[in-house]
Parts: sequence; structure tokens; C-alpha cells
Amino acid sequence: MPGENLTRIEAAERAALIRVHSYAVTLDLTVSDRTFKSTTVVKFASNRAGASTFIDAITDKVHRVVLNGIELNPSEVADNVRIQLPNLQVENELLVEADALFMNTGEGLHRFVDPADNEVYLYTQFEVPDSRRMFAVFEQPDLKATFSFNVIAPKHWKVVSNQPTPAAKELADGNAVWEFEPTPVISSYITALVAGPYTEYRSELVSSDGRTIPLGVFCRASLAEFMNQTDADYIFEKTREGFEFFENAFGVPYPFEKYDQLFVPEFNAGAMENAGCVTFTETYVFRSKPAEATRERRVITILHELAHMWFGDLVTMKWWNDLWLNESFAEYASHLAVANATEWKGAWVTFSALEKSWAYRQDQLPSTHPIVAEINDLADVQVNFDGITYAKGASVLQQLVAFVGEADFLKGVGNYFKKHAFGNTVLGDLLVELEATSGRDLRNWSKLWLETAGVNTLRPEFEVDESGNFTSFAVLQSAIAEQPTIRPHRMGIGLYDLIDGKLQRVDHIRVDIDGVRTELRELVGLKRPALVLLNDEDQTYAKIRLDEDSLSVALEHLSDIEDPLTRALIHGAAWDATRDAEWNPRDYIKLVLGNIAFETESTTMQTLLRQLVTVGRFYVKQEDREQVLAEIADSLITLAKSAAAGSDAQLQFTKFLTQFARTGEQLEFVSQLLDGSRTLDGLVIDADLKWELLTALVVGGRAGEAEIAALAAIDVTANGQKAAAQARAAIADADAKAATFKLLTETKEYSNALVQMASVGFTRVIDVELLRPFANRYFESALDIWQNQTFKIAEYLLVNLFPMPLCDESLVELSKQWIAKPEIQAQPALHRILVENLAGLERALKVQKTDR
Repeated sequence: MPGENLTRIEAAERAALIRVHSYAVTLDLTVSDRTFKSTTVVKFASNRAGASTFIDAITDKVHRVVLNGIELNPSEVADNVRIQLPNLQVENELLVEADALFMNTGEGLHRFVDPADNEVYLYTQFEVPDSRRMFAVFEQPDLKATFSFNVIAPKHWKVVSNQPTPAAKELADGNAVWEFEPTPVISSYITALVAGPYTEYRSELVSSDGRTIPLGVFCRASLAEFMNQTDADYIFEKTREGFEFFENAFGVPYPFEKYDQLFVPEFNAGAMENAGCVTFTETYVFRSKPAEATRERRVITILHELAHMWFGDLVTMKWWNDLWLNESFAEYASHLAVANATEWKGAWVTFSALEKSWAYRQDQLPSTHPIVAEINDLADVQVNFDGITYAKGASVLQQLVAFVGEADFLKGVGNYFKKHAFGNTVLGDLLVELEATSGRDLRNWSKLWLETAGVNTLRPEFEVDESGNFTSFAVLQSAIAEQPTIRPHRMGIGLYDLIDGKLQRVDHIRVDIDGVRTELRELVGLKRPALVLLNDEDQTYAKIRLDEDSLSVALEHLSDIEDPLTRALIHGAAWDATRDAEWNPRDYIKLVLGNIAFETESTTMQTLLRQLVTVGRFYVKQEDREQVLAEIADSLITLAKSAAAGSDAQLQFTKFLTQFARTGEQLEFVSQLLDGSRTLDGLVIDADLKWELLTALVVGGRAGEAEIAALAAIDVTANGQKAAAQARAAIADADAKAATFKLLTETKEYSNALVQMASVGFTRVIDVELLRPFANRYFESALDIWQNQTFKIAEYLLVNLFPMPLCDESLVELSKQWIAKPEIQAQPALHRILVENLAGLERALKVQKTDR
């Protein structure tokens, strides 16, 4: 992998030298199961005759390189990663003929064989630097061009790309060719190809400029019974709602000719914004009952990708340091659209509970970085698809909207799209438009919010008189020494009192905070309420603390708060205080288990349960951990039994029980649910839930290979394969763990999806000592994994195989020893992953010291 890097300096030098006109790419997908034939003709200009440059092409073998009619020797100019191009003319034409590799890592052109029917499915995933795995290309976002694809494939396949699919032309050998029209001028990473016997659903809409836009939804044939016309129609409905919202909000029509949404197998991310050809994870094709949180997340993802058609596809960052111009804006815009245009009106509650929690966690790692990040090379950007680029960036945009107003913000964004359509931009280009519409100088705001890292903590400080009225009120702002920036905040302060047994807001005061201490005369003379809540309505990005009396009221009456956003903010404050070792983790467990049955928001519930897993496994001191985990499991059994029949809460409590069950009685309860000898009214033990229950029994030593094989023989599907891989990796046996570790670190037998599931299953243990032999082996394997796997496979292995459940000082010392090695420090992205693993471990041990 390190040999495939591209530095920012190299990219800048190349962009200064050349301008790309067009690509004509011909792909023959019928050659073999391992490779396909890739022929690329590139037309480009150079501003300096006689200069040299290079084009990117990760290949199996390069057969021909012809530059301006001159045959170049592939063995001299090509190394299977780059092709050197000497003696350029002012106008150039390059031909590259090569064999390229089908991938099983979810990068490049991914090939998947459906176990249900043995049909072959292909799809591309190019962001960040993987279009070069399919065709020769100048792989950087600011060298835009038009792209035309000719694709030879089996004639019964569907073939989809960025442009509308043309009629297939049948060939004499029984295959067919699809000849696509050229795209508009776009970056290579948003080009796409999806091919195979996909099932297709069709619809259309009329855009704001009067064009008819064809719509498509695609899935594998074996999933068609779960997608079906009803679900496809729902996706079309959300898509229409998003189109109308974004076109009205931005004042810019949808910029492409059609809009297809394709649910593809073994996808590494949630989705990818290929222009007019968006790919999604098959997790969003529901073969089993999903949590309501997952249903909502699918809608948010649909509109996130649609927002990218403007943010990222129409206007693209010049270099990856401005990746936030894509992701932060799409994240903010999707939640805005979901809340305003769909039935999911609680989208901002979801954002607060899930996205901001992710941002705060990421922003407190040693590897945190400004939203506008320093990206020196491709390795830097690949680890920067993180909670800063997505969630913090979107949170800061919330604060910007509070500062300049939503109407001026959206008008400025629309002007930015119109001015830079099909071009590349930097941060300053956006600020110019926002300053023009808002009349505000945003340079200092940008410097403090976008160009520095870290999260502030806000606390109230006040005094009251004998009548209970505020005589003074201040907000104190702090920052850690490593990230000392103090920022301005425009936010609300909520005053809440108990009324008829409910904790309700009685006043909301909008204030501006700046500096380490801000005196607020607006509150002086007001009666002190039962609860004072900073950042009421959640418009700024900061951790908040409650005063002691407000905290007591909040904990006692949390379930009596009717507003779900207020509940999410208080839950978030408690979680932050726990992670910062200011609050006993047992109190956090008590808070969650005492109130979660009353939570109405599915994503808030899911987030709390995930945090419960973290607290139970890592934050409770080791000598009490088993007892506490068993107590949590008992509570979840009680909650599942008492939840409404068929409810989302019942499903979530049951699913998370599988993460905690450990005693004989608890495992027997799980076993009875699985075999049907015990039932909970309304709870369907469907295909995916069966695997979760079985995996809990495997972790608990109550099941093994025989039971896994039996269920896998029934569930002959991609989901079944993945679940079986996770369950096998979780077998509570030293030999089984050793076999899994060897399989994952010494072979390339598994695809990306199987690597992900098995590596997660590997650390699912009750007896943490099963992982002790692998602590040294993990670090001994790390550099080899990094150098010999693709980025995504390496990331899965290095994050998921880290033996975090050991959670002791010996693992801290071992981590520090390896992180300090020169060969690790020589690979900054690898070093970052290991440092982040260590940071989570050190935080856990710090929190354990508060566990009394």
C-alpha cells in the first residue's frame, strides 16, 4: 500500500502542468474471473512542451503505452502503479492497454459471487484513489474531465454508469457492449460502473428546470423479495422529497441527467455519491426487521448522497484538505432536509445523539485535526473520513447558521454552486459567498472554528438571592492545554421547571458567548428554575456541564422531560462527564437502565445501548466487571419482557442482550429464544436475529462449529456468510482464536465483508485471557498488514483485532513500545490508527479509577 501513495506536492505539480480534456475507457469484463481488459484513451494539454509527468494505473499487467503515436516500452515506463509520460506536447493523446484486477476488498472494481444463486455482481468504489484500479487516470480531484465508458459484459446483465444506460449491442460471442455517452466535466473518483443481473425498479421526477429525471433503484436478484416494489416506491418518495427541498434551498437544479440508487454487496461504507449513480450498502435492504434507528438512518443516507450531487459532484474540493466541503455540508444538508421534507421530524435529535457524540469522541483523540485538515498525501486523507470531517464539520455548520441565519447561509451556498459549477474550490471561495449574503466578516470565525482542533467545555456559574432570583450569571469556557482555542458561541440557555409532573421549558434565552468567562445580564433578575441547560436546542458545538442542582433534577426527572432533544442533550452531558472521568461509570449505567424504557427516539436508545456496552466492558473496574455485565444483562431481559409487544424497544433490548449475556441462566434465556421454546409476544426471531442469538451462545461457550454450520446450511446467503464468519471468529476456544488470527493476518482468503465481520467477532470474549496470546502478535503483524493489504482491509484488521478487552496497563506499555518504533512512525496513517487505539485504552483506565 505505501508504494501506491500520491503526495499533495506531486498533485499540485501535475495540476500546474496539465489540463485533462477527456477519457474514453473500454472495459471487457468477460476475460476471466480474476482480471478484465482495460483500454484508456486520454486527451490532455500540457503548458510546457518537452516536460514529463505520470498517469496512475494500478494494474496486473500493462500491455501497451502509446503517447502521441509513439510506442513506449511498458517495462520501462510502467510499474503497475504509475506510467511515466516523457516529452509531452502542447496537446497530447495517450493510449494505455492493460489487464486490471477484479477486487474483493470493496476498492476499485469489486467482484462478488452470490452464494444464493452463483450469479456474479460488480460495482466500483473509487473514493479516494481507486479509479486507477479500473483505468489509467490522473487520480486527483482537480484534474476534471469528461468520461465515456464502453463496457463489454454478458448480455443478460444490467450495466449502469454515470450517464443513462444505452441500448446494449449484442456481439457475436453472446456478450454485449454498452456504449455510454460522455459525462459532464467531473472528478474521476465519482465515476462509476455497476454491472450484473441486478433487479431494477423505475420511476421519474420533474426537476425545477422542467427536465424529466429518470430514477432507478437496483438490488441483487436474490434480495428482490426484500426490496420489492413497495420499498422501492418508498425510496423514490424520499428521493423526490429531497430533490424538491435541495433545488428550492439552493436555487440550482439537479446537475446530472438521471439518478440511480444501487444497493450493492460487500460495500465498505454506507453509500457513495457517484454522479447520478449512487451506491449503497445492502444493509439498507431489510431482510429482517430493522430498528427504527436504521430505517431513519437509511433516509438520512439517501439524502446525504443526494446532497453530494451539489456538494462534491457539481463543485469539488481542489485537494483533499477541503474534503469537509463535501462531507460536512452533505451531513448538515441531509439532516436539514430530512427534518423539513420527510416524516422523520426528529432528525436533529438523531444528529445530537449520534453524530455529535461521534464528533466529541473523535475530537478528543490525540489524532484530532482541524476541520480544514492538513493532508499531505493519500494516506492522510484515507484516515480522515472521520468524526471531524463528517460530524464536527456539520455541527460547526449548525453554529454558522445560528450566526448568519439560515436564509443568508443557503443563499450564499446557492451562489457558490452557480459561480463554481463543475469546477474546484478551496475554503476561501465559500467564505466569499457567505460573507456577501450575510454581511459578516467570517475570516476570524473560520480561523477559530475551521482551522483549529479541539472541543470546548461550557459550564454555568451563577448566584441567586433569597427570593431565588439570579443576581449574576456567567458561562465559563475551557479548553485542554493541547487544543487551547477559546471560541465564540451563539446558543440558547433553557430554563426548565416541573409543571404537572413534567420537566418543561419555561424560558429560552439566546446569548453570545466569547472568552473564558461571559457575564450574561440577560438572566439577572430571572427566577432560578429547577434546571438550567446550556446549549438548549443544540446549536453550538461544545461539551456542556450542568450545575449540581440541575444535574440532580435532571437525573431524577429525565424520563419526565417531554422534549426528546432536551433528553438527548442531558444524556450527552452525562456521557461526556463519564468519559472525562468526572462521573462514576456505575451512575451512568444506572441512569441509562433507569430511563431507557421511556425513551421515544430510536437512535437515542440505540446510542445509549452502545455506550452501555463501552461502559460495561471497559469503564467498570476489572474486578467487578463480570458482575456488572451480568447485572446489565438481567436488566435488559427485564426490559425486553416488559416492552410493548413488537415494539422497537423490545427488538433493541433483545439485540443488545446478546452483547451482555454470560451467566448460565442468561444464556439459557437466549437459547430458548433461538430454539423457540420461549417467546416474547410480538418478537419475531428472523434470520438476522437468529445469528445474533447464536453468536451470543458461541461467545458464552454454549455453541460452536456444529451449530454455526447447521444455521449456515439453512441461510445460504451473503448475510449468512458474514454472520457465520463472525460467529466462527467468536468461538470461545484458544485453538479457534489462533486459527482465526492466522486466517485474517496471514492470508487473503476473506473478502472485505468477511474480514470486517470476523475481525469484530475475534474480540467478542467473556474470558479476556483468550486474547492475551495475541497482544504481541497483533503488533508484530501490524507493519506487514499495512504494507501488504489495501487500506480498507488494513484498517479493519488494525482497528478490530486490537485486544482492547484486556484493558490493562501491560497493554498500554506494549502499545507505547510499538508506537515508538521508527518503522511505525515512518507510516503516519498506520501510526495514527495505533495511537487512537492506545488513546481509547488510556481513557478507559482513567475512567476505571472513578469507579467506586
